[in-house]
Amino acid sequence: MKNLLFGGCLLFALASCAASATKEEPAAELTMSGLNPELFERSYDGQETRLIKLTNTNGMEVCVTNLGGRIVSVMVPDKLGEMKDVVLGFDSVGAYRPDVNSSDFGASIGRYANRINQGKLTIAGETIQLPQNNYGHCLHGGPDGWQYKIFGIGETTSNSVQLLIDSPDGDMNFPGHVNATVTFTLTDDNAIDIVYGGTTDKETVLNMTNHSYFNLSGDANRDILDHLLTVDAEGFTPVDETMMTSGEIAPVEDTPMDFRAPKAVGTDIDKTDFEQVKNGGGYDHSWVLNTKGDETKVCARLECPETGIVMEVFTNEPGIQIYSGNFLDGKVVGKKGIAYNKRHAICLETGKYPDSPNKNWPECNTYLKPGEKYYSRCVYKFSVKK
Repeated sequence: MKNLLFGGCLLFALASCAASATKEEPAAELTMSGLNPELFERSYDGQETRLIKLTNTNGMEVCVTNLGGRIVSVMVPDKLGEMKDVVLGFDSVGAYRPDVNSSDFGASIGRYANRINQGKLTIAGETIQLPQNNYGHCLHGGPDGWQYKIFGIGETTSNSVQLLIDSPDGDMNFPGHVNATVTFTLTDDNAIDIVYGGTTDKETVLNMTNHSYFNLSGDANRDILDHLLTVDAEGFTPVDETMMTSGEIAPVEDTPMDFRAPKAVGTDIDKTDFEQVKNGGGYDHSWVLNTKGDETKVCARLECPETGIVMEVFTNEPGIQIYSGNFLDGKVVGKKGIAYNKRHAICLETGKYPDSPNKNWPECNTYLKPGEKYYSRCVYKFSVKK
């Protein structure tokens, strides 16, 4: 009897061990937007990447990764109360790597957002040659700009995170050792409040922005041509066929660039008899804001008539670059296996005008000296028009 009991116990124990060995690990808890945080936990060159989830008391969710300081998803309610993801991006951190997808989706751009003519700068009497990665110009800090760097993760709460980047002297040939921060705060009035800071030990230039691609329909299979856009600007900065600014500020009146009253993005976007639309293949220009650095005033507004989702933009910056996704071509496959096609998103990037270091625009001082503190702010505030 003892042997039978012992044998039975042994068989039970072995069966229990086998069951434990074959038992599946519990599935990772997905974010509201359907992201698996484990797919963002990787190590590159000894640095760790993560997905940081921010929430507010209204149930809104924003997900950020420290690879490139990128916004990965933004979940907001539509007019029916359904939650929609209104930005383009990828399902894993690996897809953001430049050797996989050379993209700016959701990125914190630096050191210099937008273009610098032929990549040339003059600082303290010295001419500096930066990398040339776009029609002979230096675009978004060069081919290895901050959008591909891993930011450190600083103070984090349920609704905010501070990301830090240590950029050495000579990074993409920019002078000065720069320490910069990007702080994302999801407020209880459904706003993503982004504050950029920075210091340097040598005179340099700094112009940071966020490069999120917005589609307020919540469906990246659809274009944004029906989105209503309003921009509080009397002027814009014309560009040539290489997308470089001429140095002038032209009036928007009686042109396709006039968004002083709400207008569908697609209304004038293909009027190629207007040189600026032809040069940009649509919109890829900087508007000169009437708000003149007043962070309390709406400088731009975007609305999707179908979902009723509205996004208002506030900034202390003099300009906003609006890019209508003209070069998306369906070759990049993003979240949920959706191919990102032409004009299926729009970017609203606050900052200085393109090539400001080489132009005579007093409101666009991009130079930062030792002892000074860089400050820039952009707020994307969401609401619903019912």
